Amino acid sequence: MLDSIRDLYQEVVFDHNRNPRNFRVMDDANRKIEGFNPLCGDRITLYVKVDAGVIEDVSFQGSGCAISTASASLMTEIVRGQTEAEAEHLFETFHRITTGQDGDAVNLEEIGKLAVLAGVRAYPARVKCATLAWHSLQAALKNEGETISTE
Repeated sequence: MLDSIRDLYQEVVFDHNRNPRNFRVMDDANRKIEGFNPLCGDRITLYVKVDAGVIEDVSFQGSGCAISTASASLMTEIVRGQTEAEAEHLFETFHRITTGQDGDAVNLEEIGKLAVLAGVRAYPARVKCATLAWHSLQAALKNEGETISTE
């Protein structure tokens, strides 16, 4: 089973890295934030359009490793149409799973396609790559300044 998850992880990461979804500047975004992971050099500009507490659109630009790009791409697909509260809950769950803070009670179905990134928990240095876009989203939804860092 672990081999099939590892294979799926590689397939999804490669696909979203080569063809990132929602990789574009959004001119009508009402939230914009820069994110930076000094450890790996990942940089992201996240654009979010929120109306009445619902994420109507989300996109990103930037450069980074395959994990960072794939995570941002997956995130933009999944959070579109969610409420800010739903996106926050998903962030918390994703963060617990990728950092191993969930112990043995891993409910990968709760995060859908993002489950393939649960494997980064075995590589602590890569967790910040996988969570950069998520920390950026969380900061954008809370209007917490213009730049965030994983350090």
